[in-house]
Amino acid sequence: GLIGVANHDNVGGVFRNAAAFGADAVLLDRTSCDPLYRKAIRVSVGAALTVPFAHGGDAPGLIAALDSAGFAILALSPGGAEAIGAVARPDRLALLVGAEGPGLAPDLLARLRTVRIPMARGFDSLNLAAATAVALHRLSGR
Repeated sequence: GLIGVANHDNVGGVFRNAAAFGADAVLLDRTSCDPLYRKAIRVSVGAALTVPFAHGGDAPGLIAALDSAGFAILALSPGGAEAIGAVARPDRLALLVGAEGPGLAPDLLARLRTVRIPMARGFDSLNLAAATAVALHRLSGR
């Protein structure tokens, strides 16, 4: 799920990654940009037209809906408590990411299970699309 991702390049990249690693859908809160915007479609190499998605609502509502549907929710953050490689993939999984730079809000991170992608010393983060590719690859079992 995308929370506050307003960059069309990143949204397109996430859709491309979702298609590449077999994600069932992409969920976007209302503050995320339109995945059907021309630039997002182009960056997604058309995946924004084929990967199912839902766009709307707010982060707490999205989290509540995922939780009530039985999804385990992981929040991706450079400061995540667990290395993503140590996480056993549950049957129903939702991965949440925030905008490049600010990431997910601290109140969301405080109530969710957080994961990080370990990196070289002195470097703290990846581009949003690159981070979702690494995370989806790891979690997809491919």
